[in-house]
Amino acid sequence: MNVALGWAVKTAIAVGLAITAVACGSGGGGAANGTSSGNASPATAEIGVLLMGNSHTSFNNLPGMVAAMIQAARPGKTVAAVEAPGWMFLDERIADSASLALIRSRRWSAVVLQAQKYSASGLYDYSTAEANDWIKLAREAGAMPVMFPEWPRRGVAETQRIYDLHVSIARKTPACVAPIGQAWDLSVARNPGIVLHAGDGNHAVAAGSFLAALVIAHTITGTSPDDLPVFTQFGIDSDTQSKLRAVATETVQTISPRLYCPDDRPL
Repeated sequence: MNVALGWAVKTAIAVGLAITAVACGSGGGGAANGTSSGNASPATAEIGVLLMGNSHTSFNNLPGMVAAMIQAARPGKTVAAVEAPGWMFLDERIADSASLALIRSRRWSAVVLQAQKYSASGLYDYSTAEANDWIKLAREAGAMPVMFPEWPRRGVAETQRIYDLHVSIARKTPACVAPIGQAWDLSVARNPGIVLHAGDGNHAVAAGSFLAALVIAHTITGTSPDDLPVFTQFGIDSDTQSKLRAVATETVQTISPRLYCPDDRPL
């Protein structure tokens, strides 16, 4: 998330934070101070995915979408997706004791990292060392690290810049880089009738989170989005899901999420 916009978002949602935290799993509670989705507890699940981010990870139950997609791709396995507590940039989270305890609480299958600071204007540089530290912690926990570059703001041509920033992190410390922004751009071009952005032009509606989850789930499992079924629990009609699966499939075929994590095998 870009820093100036990030603080504006935090201010705008402050009044509703208590309600939103319960609905989106951004605060305490749940498993080890996080919120869990899936068909098993985090302690016992065969596939455990930890997601660390801010409102872009929380909104529309994106962790639950990822869990459902991984479960569909691996029907014989138990799955838990856990969202770390709080909405934080990665440099803030590295000093958060609850997040550190959570990543060390079990052997994780994958750790998804979102909320690297970036400059909205492109004129400033922010530290990426903390993201590299999180990748190292994910490796120590036995996990595949997955970088989650955010989708571009509505009408702003920033996909490549955001993606390249995350690639620069993965070049230093190998991690998978999910081409989420590219999938959004392709969907906007192919399916202009499908709304992905919320009214603020920054956050996602359910369809946008679903598209991001498709790319993340493919990154983790290697299963083509086109091979996933229709999901009835997320309020997205089957035709929209079909179009989003096609866009996600074309994107990951064009830009492999594993370019910078070649030694990581799909779960």
